[in-house]
Amino acid sequence: MNKRQFLGSAALLSAAAAPAFGSQHARKSACAASPVMLTISGAIRRHNRGALDPAFDPLLAKHQVKFSEAYGVDLALIAGMPAVTINPTTEYDSRQHSLSGPLLTGVLEHVGAPAAGSTQIVMHAVDGYAVATTLDKVRAYRFIVATHMDGKPLPLGGVGPLWATYDADHIPELSNKPLKDRFELSPWGLYHIQVAEG
Repeated sequence: MNKRQFLGSAALLSAAAAPAFGSQHARKSACAASPVMLTISGAIRRHNRGALDPAFDPLLAKHQVKFSEAYGVDLALIAGMPAVTINPTTEYDSRQHSLSGPLLTGVLEHVGAPAAGSTQIVMHAVDGYAVATTLDKVRAYRFIVATHMDGKPLPLGGVGPLWATYDADHIPELSNKPLKDRFELSPWGLYHIQVAEG
């Protein structure tokens, strides 16, 4: 088994379970109807959970994430958002695949992220990979939070269950790059987004 796959599976299980067993404050404010798959913190107007609890948010703590409030996005919310389908050639097998999920901008709007293009977005993957970009870039690349590939849910231990990605084949500044260099801003196993005003 690929080391990244193993770490991703173990870490995501911890992250998904953490909000259900968090501190008293977190339990009072977290009302997710289904497992929380993505935590968004920072410069957002909406919150549904309290501060990070190192005891019950171990993955976030290990990745040195800090927040006093955040929004836990559950699977039902993501599934209920309008889905967009893209067909990029992926770096893993050099084949085109159908990826679908809501636009990342829609997810950010839901939690009340700033609309300014200079807004800073840092995305964290379960294996510790983190990438920083701007809202302008998220819009220009038409990032989606992919939940399905070729009609099937993205699995734990694979590149899911959430993958922040885009159709690099149709982005001029990326399409001429070697395939392995097109997806540096595309973390699979996405589980946390930090938002900061630009």
